[in-house]
Amino acid sequence: MANDTSVSVGFRSERGPILASLMLTTSLVALDATIIVTAVVTIVDDLGGFTSFPWLFSAYLLAQAVATPISGKLSDIVGRKPVMLAGIATFLVGSILCGLAWSMPALIAFRAIQGLGAGAVQPMSLTIAGDIYTVAERAKAQGYLASVWGMSAVLGPSLGGLFAEYLTWRWIFFVNIPLCLIAAVVLLRNFHETAPREKRSIDYMGAMLLAGGATLAILGLLEGGQQWAWASPTSIGVFGAAGVLLVAFVLVERRAAEPILPLWVLTRRVLVASTVLSLLIGAVVLGLTSYVPTFAQGALGVGPLVAGFAVATLTIGWPIAASNAGKLYLRAGFRVSALVGAVAASVGTALLLLLDESAAIWQIAAAAFVVGLGMGLTASPTLIAAQASVEWNHRGVVTATNMFARSIGSAVGIAIFGAIVGSRVTSLDDAAPTEVAAGIHPVFVGCFLCAVAMIAVAAFMPGRRAEAVR
Repeated sequence: MANDTSVSVGFRSERGPILASLMLTTSLVALDATIIVTAVVTIVDDLGGFTSFPWLFSAYLLAQAVATPISGKLSDIVGRKPVMLAGIATFLVGSILCGLAWSMPALIAFRAIQGLGAGAVQPMSLTIAGDIYTVAERAKAQGYLASVWGMSAVLGPSLGGLFAEYLTWRWIFFVNIPLCLIAAVVLLRNFHETAPREKRSIDYMGAMLLAGGATLAILGLLEGGQQWAWASPTSIGVFGAAGVLLVAFVLVERRAAEPILPLWVLTRRVLVASTVLSLLIGAVVLGLTSYVPTFAQGALGVGPLVAGFAVATLTIGWPIAASNAGKLYLRAGFRVSALVGAVAASVGTALLLLLDESAAIWQIAAAAFVVGLGMGLTASPTLIAAQASVEWNHRGVVTATNMFARSIGSAVGIAIFGAIVGSRVTSLDDAAPTEVAAGIHPVFVGCFLCAVAMIAVAAFMPGRRAEAVR
């Protein structure tokens, strides 16, 4: 097998069924991120609570972000399999409860349960792939996992619309039941793991402080400028409390025997570069997926379906590049792969800067596709470099830290971009195409600057080839 032979973990099964199970579990998270979008109006008509519906997304993102680093550390202690199965079970329970929700507050609470499950499933999929595939093979494996996001970006909104129109919006969540069960059964039958048997403590205090601090920080970023003004007492209180908890977290982690997020993760060159790149990727991807469709509809006058397909090219280009990234980093090294990807992302975002209300929809799709190619050449290789730089018993926390950084980047990006657009466009219905184009243009500028920053950070990646990392 292609797993690490130097650590206490063994696999007796073929990797194909395991990868299929990982792709299926990834599809749970990927579909859930898009399938609900087209059914929001139907859900609100049934349950009410129009002013609260943004929390359907915020609650999910908050819970997912908080659960990610904790799940990663737990997997290094008890093994990947129990954490993944617990994540699938939590997601399954949350999905059933969402389908049975009787009010908007109940649905929001159950979405948070789904998010907790997703916070275990997503990092565990990438971590298990890192365990069972060699450095040379991981790019292709992660390309398969990335392709799930591409397919979900296209299928999710369509399925959500079909369920809402011809069945009931509740099937958006009930459809997860068979997917969860199949994924769990395949994983149980094919993934055989022997976790290290030494007794290790769990940093409960660190976990609680990280959960509290991260929740408040991301909450402040998501809701600042929306539910309350940035300079309001509420905003100051939220960020102040987050700061206090995170400072306490750092102090606790310095003394903990088994820190939930070891501080050395934030000091090693390859890990710092990979984490910062992931943060910037989160900002660019969420900024584009949030505002490219708005630009296409408001400035170009196309329908929501066409606008969705335009930005979906980003998630199509990503897995294509990720699947072939192995050839590049094996020959030229991780730094070259990351630099090529960052340059491609910069070119793609620069193309978006040239767009105005007279642009054609194919121009948006082409620019997004180039950005996707850049992300595939940057995100997967840098994560693989980070995974390869540590042993099995630290790979979970390293992978989860990378995913956590992407969540933070997404939250920061959407907060900043949302504030900028909100100050320029007050109503999409009443705005002229030129006004929409001018209002969203700063988002493209911000994405371009983030992509340029990716080039600078990528230069700090180690120049070693993949085989030299092992």
